[in-house]
Amino acid sequence: MCDNDHRRWNHLKKILERSSPFCHPDFEPGTGILEFLQNSCKLLVVGAGGLGCELLKDLAMMGFGDVHVIDMDTIDLSNLNRQFLFRRKDVNSSKAEVAAKFINERVPTCRVTPHHCKIQDKSEDFYRNFHFVVCGLDSVVARRWINGMLISLLSYDDNQQLDNSTVIPLIDGGTEGFKGNVRVIIPGITPCIDCTLDLFPPQVTYPLCTIASTPRLPEHCIEYVKLIQWPKENPFDSNIDTDDPVHISWIYEKSLERADEFGINGVNYRLVQGVIKNIIPAVASTNAVIAAACVTEAFKVATSCCPLLNNYAVFNNADGIYTYTYEAERKSDCITCSPRKAKYLDIDDTNMRLEKIIEILCEHQQYQMKNPALTIELDGKRKTLYMPNVPSIELKTRPNLKMTLEQLGIADGCKLLVADITNPRAFEIILKIKNNCVSME
Repeated sequence: MCDNDHRRWNHLKKILERSSPFCHPDFEPGTGILEFLQNSCKLLVVGAGGLGCELLKDLAMMGFGDVHVIDMDTIDLSNLNRQFLFRRKDVNSSKAEVAAKFINERVPTCRVTPHHCKIQDKSEDFYRNFHFVVCGLDSVVARRWINGMLISLLSYDDNQQLDNSTVIPLIDGGTEGFKGNVRVIIPGITPCIDCTLDLFPPQVTYPLCTIASTPRLPEHCIEYVKLIQWPKENPFDSNIDTDDPVHISWIYEKSLERADEFGINGVNYRLVQGVIKNIIPAVASTNAVIAAACVTEAFKVATSCCPLLNNYAVFNNADGIYTYTYEAERKSDCITCSPRKAKYLDIDDTNMRLEKIIEILCEHQQYQMKNPALTIELDGKRKTLYMPNVPSIELKTRPNLKMTLEQLGIADGCKLLVADITNPRAFEIILKIKNNCVSME
């Protein structure tokens, strides 16, 4: 048994205990690297779904000894065709807990610690404990939140020089059908998620202020029922089961009623299913390829044995196999990682309504927010302009949406504090009044 344990990591020792022409210039081979990998290196996997299962398996087989996994979901029957760590008996159990148990039983050298909760439930201190983070998510919002969290942990000295000890690398993988991508993000140094939002498929977003007060599309009616009516009328059953025909039928009927109220056509059962389920196609082989690439980069980060990916790789298996890498560029005006603290929003004049400001924040390529909450600083005091995620406050602040900036007392140079689910921290936007059309700086 001991002899087998000794031979188990021979494939890694060949890489870590000797040099080669492909090594990183600063790499120093030795026996201590594998020991660090197995006993000291601590990493976090975000997501235990199709990609997350592959990541956990690959990390365990690559010698990582201390792995944490966080996922808020439970196992559904439809997951079993590609999330191979789960079995039929595991349906309705926590993905993170079942995945961790499976790996721990099969690979004794790896200790996986599960966290069955939202990523937003964990504090800065939790994320600060890890050497790096690997993401296997199907949500752009969650990716942006993790990205913002790691950037918020960065520390700078008085000369604005980055403290490298506060840098926690992020390795992000994503798949959609037969396509996938891998990227390596070094917070504060390389482009972050928000620097390259245009690389993601277009995300359909509906500002809460629009669906609550001025719906124009059938999707607005469906989202209103999903986000507002369902929690109100089903307080003891707040989670919508997207596979339950009773739930879908209820949403369909309520959506029809709201559509009739505002004279909107096009609401049908199939559209309701599409909006509610937000189905993203998943292919097991694509998950395997992308996870392998992510874990290879994780191994490089932990050992410095080879240069890292610089910094974005694309995989396409739709027509043959096609892959390439390129260097994405960091944006000087990125809302998350830009060294320039002040962000500016140019507006035409103070006759613009507050709902238009929210619309810009949701639809403009630089921001792409979901449901921003707005607070203004006036005469040294803060005033809540709109708070979408707290029903009682949303109701009280909803009339502000139809008011102009002048009516709200907002003038040139006012500081707008914006909070959104895409980022763990709020940030300031300075309003600038101008005479031409609306644009962004």
